[in-house]
Amino acid sequence: MVGAGFAGVECVRRLERRLSPGEAELTLVTPFAYQLYLPLLPQVASGVLTPQSIALSLRRSKKYRTRIIPGGAIGVDLASKVCVVRTITDQIVNERYDYLVLAPGSVTRTFDIPGLVDNAFGMKTLAEAAYIRDHVISQLDLADASQDPAERAARLQFVVVGGGYAGTETAACLQRLTHAAVKRYPRLDPSLIKWHLIDIAPKLMPELGDKLGRSAQEILRRRGIEISLGVSIEKAGPTEVTFTDGRVVPTRTLIWTAGVVASPLIATLGAETVRGRLAVNAEMNLPGHDGVFALGDAAAVPDRAKGGDAVCPPTAQHAMRQGKVVADNVIATLRGQALRPYEHKDLGLVVDLGGKDAVSKPLGIELHGLPAQAVARGYHWSALRTGVAKTRVLTNWTLNAIAGDDFVRTGFQARRPAKLKDFEYTDTYLTPEQVREQAEASVPREG
Repeated sequence: MVGAGFAGVECVRRLERRLSPGEAELTLVTPFAYQLYLPLLPQVASGVLTPQSIALSLRRSKKYRTRIIPGGAIGVDLASKVCVVRTITDQIVNERYDYLVLAPGSVTRTFDIPGLVDNAFGMKTLAEAAYIRDHVISQLDLADASQDPAERAARLQFVVVGGGYAGTETAACLQRLTHAAVKRYPRLDPSLIKWHLIDIAPKLMPELGDKLGRSAQEILRRRGIEISLGVSIEKAGPTEVTFTDGRVVPTRTLIWTAGVVASPLIATLGAETVRGRLAVNAEMNLPGHDGVFALGDAAAVPDRAKGGDAVCPPTAQHAMRQGKVVADNVIATLRGQALRPYEHKDLGLVVDLGGKDAVSKPLGIELHGLPAQAVARGYHWSALRTGVAKTRVLTNWTLNAIAGDDFVRTGFQARRPAKLKDFEYTDTYLTPEQVREQAEASVPREG
């Protein structure tokens, strides 16, 4: 098993429950022995939740028996049935498999924008979220201490690119953070704090529909967030960002959340892809390879609920349910039974904008304000896999609502770069030829 996101964890947990110890040996390749509950990451960045509360330990399960290899898969040779792994100590090891489940997830889609990977922050890991919180608070500290009006203004401008759920929630949660924090800085003029949310699309979160999308925009604009649609980044520098409409915004903070693409691991297989995602059938099996399955963000799983050529969107909702079906299909393959196709109708959407603000569309019902917030937080809370995580999140929410935030920087990452280039590791993957050479190097020679 490769990957410990929503898809991978649901799959391995089901395999642990339904396979007897003597029936199979389970191995999971992941850099960290936890599942990150990604939808709540903006609340970690804004300090509403602690990082530990959304990092769900894989070792808490009573049926835990999976061997975890701390590292990332950087290549797969389908012919030799070898998965090449780079461990967290940079050791390259070959792991042989009989059955392979690929759930490596996705990486940030960056396009070819000058300066982007060197100067933008991402929002896909706990470390990035923790760093962004430190960074945003440090901008307030530095602006407060500065004697230069131009520097002070630049440090208090923040740009978020991406009008999907991640970008919208990130901008909303961090704007609330700065709005509350500036009250502790009597030398700073609150009107200098400016948040920009931009997206190349004509609508914010189009999946919500026109009515809820407009409602979300109105909430953000009422808070003072400047929303620019049909606009992206032309180039990014360390002290300013140039928009495609010609505007130049002096800023030290550019947060990039403009979509994802499948993990580069998929390209190492040399198999057919659909827009970068591995082409699989409705049973999530790789055609021509009975023991290889793929799911989640990295797989183009046919969406039978919509029909035609539609594929399932890369959402947690689909990933979790795909994980259970793939586990059942792996077991069916082991036991010589029939596989079942994946089919699931989307249950709706929830967007938490922080505080009492939210918009939700559960089962097609449009909600605003507190009812939407109750649905959004209730959904996320119920989706947390362990009772410990649920308790931590509920405690954090309650404490934050009652006591607020102390706006403290941890400082433990103050001297470490934390831009997109420092977290994606996209240059570590092997080419298909390198994968074959690595796989052949471990094959014992006859004679």
